[in-house]
Formats: sequence, C-alpha cells, structure tokens
Amino acid sequence: MSRAKKPKKVGRDAGSGPDRPGADDPGAGRRLGVDVGSVRVGVSISDPAAILATPLGTLSRDERDDRDLDELQRLVAEHEVVEVVVGLPRTLAARHGVAAQTAEAYAAVLSARVAPVPVRLSDERLTTVTATRVLAERGVRGKRQRAVVDQAAAVEILQTWLDVRSAARTVQQRRTQEEPRE
Repeated sequence: MSRAKKPKKVGRDAGSGPDRPGADDPGAGRRLGVDVGSVRVGVSISDPAAILATPLGTLSRDERDDRDLDELQRLVAEHEVVEVVVGLPRTLAARHGVAAQTAEAYAAVLSARVAPVPVRLSDERLTTVTATRVLAERGVRGKRQRAVVDQAAAVEILQTWLDVRSAARTVQQRRTQEEPRE
C-alpha cells in the first residue's frame, strides 16, 4: 500500500489520542513496539507472555518506498505478533504536532498491511529523551547511540504499554473476583 493513499483510522479514533492498554486486548502473545522517526524506525518485541520488551532492530525509513513497512509486515508474521504498538509523540501539553500526525498516518498504513492484527497508538512523550539518557549513562554515545536510540525508544514504548496492560488486567481480575455470586 502506498503512503500517498489516504490512511484509514487506527486506534480508538485517529486524532483523538493514544489507546488504552488492555482495552480490546487480544490476549496472550507477542507484541511489537514501533518508534517512528523521520530517518529511522525503532522496533522492539515482547516475550510470548507479554511481560518484557527487548530491542529487535532499527529500520531505515525512506518516504519514497515502503521497505520499512514491508519489513514490519514480515516481522509481524514471522513472530506471530498479536498486537502492534506505535508510539504517538504528543507535545508535553498533550497536543498533536507534526510528529504525531506522521505517526498516526504511519500506523494507519501499517494497520492495513498487518490486519487483522490490531495496531495501537501509545503516548510516547519523552521516550527518545529517556532512551538517550539511559544509553549515555551506559557509555553509549555519538554514532553508536544514534544507531540504537530508536530501538531503545521502541523498548520504552512497548514496556510502558505492557506494564499498564498488566496493571489493567490485574484490576479487571480483582473486580471479577469481587463480584457477588448468585
């Protein structure tokens, strides 16, 4: 699918903000985290129990072709992914800027390619800043840092999603257990 075509809506309602982890949850299985940049796309993956996110790779992004989307589609199939989480870079004031619009459009195109696997949008404010700081603390700087910062940001996006999903599932289980039995 070409990037020039109008993308369909993804998430709760395109343009309305991030999705809620655990809502319409597809159940057990691997999740893929995606950090969309103008030059690179960072990719992370969870374990099958959806507890831990780990880096998977960095893809080159060129708006003139779809090689990055082809590779993401391949990864979803290869790893039997049940949900894709794309970072939504809103401003600190929770507004949608150009980067958020780009991420939403990218997620919409990706959604069409990997259907019926759901593509979710997750608030990713400051994930790249956090990833850069963590890498610097570990002594990774300069060119080496640029090569992996997008992966690290994708890990932050996905790990946050997994943690909130787990908490939401725990709350739901407690509510179910507390319901009076007839």
